[in-house]
Amino acid sequence: MNEFADSTTKIEPIIESSWKNQLMEDFEAPYFLALKSFLTNEKKEGHVIFPPGNEIFAAFNYTPFDQTKVVILGQDPYHGAGQAHGLSFSVGNGIPTPPSLANIYKELKNDLDMAIPTHGNLTNWAQQGVLLLNSTLTVRKSQPGSHQGKGWETFTDKVISILSNHKEHLVFLLWGKYAQAKQSLIDNQKHLILTAPHPSPFSAYTGFFHCKHFSRTNHYLQSHGIKAVDWTL
Repeated sequence: MNEFADSTTKIEPIIESSWKNQLMEDFEAPYFLALKSFLTNEKKEGHVIFPPGNEIFAAFNYTPFDQTKVVILGQDPYHGAGQAHGLSFSVGNGIPTPPSLANIYKELKNDLDMAIPTHGNLTNWAQQGVLLLNSTLTVRKSQPGSHQGKGWETFTDKVISILSNHKEHLVFLLWGKYAQAKQSLIDNQKHLILTAPHPSPFSAYTGFFHCKHFSRTNHYLQSHGIKAVDWTL
């Protein structure tokens, strides 16, 4: 199984091969070695980390570099027990749909007249080339933002830059100010950047609803000869 392999002394990334080829230098960079040390210490100190080790790189393992065509950028993993499974905005089967994801589903219905899914698992999107990327890939249980500023942002910024530089005709969905701050990493001459307020209940009514990002994404992909995403779940 692809995982963030860990022991009492080290944590090593095991990641899908096309991503590994793109990110090999980063895995040996000082910032990433410091990040691994931090995560090792977290575990030694008895902190529970989400998502589980075998799901930290799930976004990459479900969506290889070679197959990526859409990026949906989140911020942190969910910090509640059983929620985070390595895909931004997504939760595993049997977990109640979080409020932001519920609003994403409302917009899917607004945009595509799609039935509201009965679960919060977005793996089907990931398997079609939608990279569900959080800027920070881990978090302590019940402590939102606890792994920010430890190196993950450097890593995921590099991921965005690599995608921008080495691929063409991607769609980046940037919801909220945090995600929109990443626009400087993306070449808007090569890719489509769609922005909207965050789907959180605090901001969804200020422009996320009726942004039509799902239909606009498919229109752009198809106009460049790329298969549309089936957004049904």
